[in-house]
Amino acid sequence: MRSLAPQKEGPLSNEDIQSPDVQVIGAEGENQGVMHTRDAIALAQEQGFDLVVISPNAIPPVAKFLDLGRFKYAAQKKAAEARKKQKVIEVKEIQLRPNIDTHDFDTKMKAVTKFLDDGDRVKVTMRFRGREMAHQDLGMELLLKVRDMMEAAAKVESSPRSEGRQMVMVLAPK
Repeated sequence: MRSLAPQKEGPLSNEDIQSPDVQVIGAEGENQGVMHTRDAIALAQEQGFDLVVISPNAIPPVAKFLDLGRFKYAAQKKAAEARKKQKVIEVKEIQLRPNIDTHDFDTKMKAVTKFLDDGDRVKVTMRFRGREMAHQDLGMELLLKVRDMMEAAAKVESSPRSEGRQMVMVLAPK
């Protein structure tokens, strides 16, 4: 049983190109036509470049004269920049109690608004302790009030539902 060589990272280049013929693009971007792969590699090395396949699915594959090291470096930089600009959506949680004071409620709603403006999802949790379990209707009213207040800035991802000693609702930014 023979072992397979490890797969190379990045595009095919020089001796790794399997196709007998390739469409060649010069270093300046000029089309040089279809050539035998060996001839194209020799021409690229003569000019101080590598032959790199840039469109492997074309028939014949399209290859360009490039400095492979510089090409890989540029691709790596582009990927790092894309990762940096990517926004990770978090789920923030706001906890409430059924007998919350109006000022405290307003403060929590400001926090919910801020989270939604930042593009994060918000999990609103209503906690019940002891005798509060008998008044789950008050908790549901409060969650519905939150939903109505945030209607302009958020859409309800999951409606208020009871989970043991708490009720949970998830809001997502519009």
